[in-house]
Amino acid sequence: MDNRNGSEDKPVQRSKSFSFKTQKEVCSSCDKAVYPMERLVANNLIFHSTCFCCKHCNTKLSLGTYAALSGEFYCKPHYQQLFKSKGNYDEGFGRKQHKELWTAKEGEDMTKTA
Repeated sequence: MDNRNGSEDKPVQRSKSFSFKTQKEVCSSCDKAVYPMERLVANNLIFHSTCFCCKHCNTKLSLGTYAALSGEFYCKPHYQQLFKSKGNYDEGFGRKQHKELWTAKEGEDMTKTA
């Protein structure tokens, strides 16, 4: 019997640093597993490239064609149409304008100094 490599006596040892147990990434839009070939990251959120769409018109977006505001993603034309035309991004979402907060703060400062 030729026993040059001794494979019968010693079990095969695998590297402990390599593991098949990897944490699956999940799409922020559809909550399904995202594989490396279809993975897209925008604003630290992971998407399938097919799930990364404009909130307003559902057009497929890419990293060069999107604009984000308050965690929502839009194509650039709709972003400008919905928010930039008003001149105030907060007003587009129904929030108080920042200038109202400033005038309230200035009024408080005047009562403190008087």
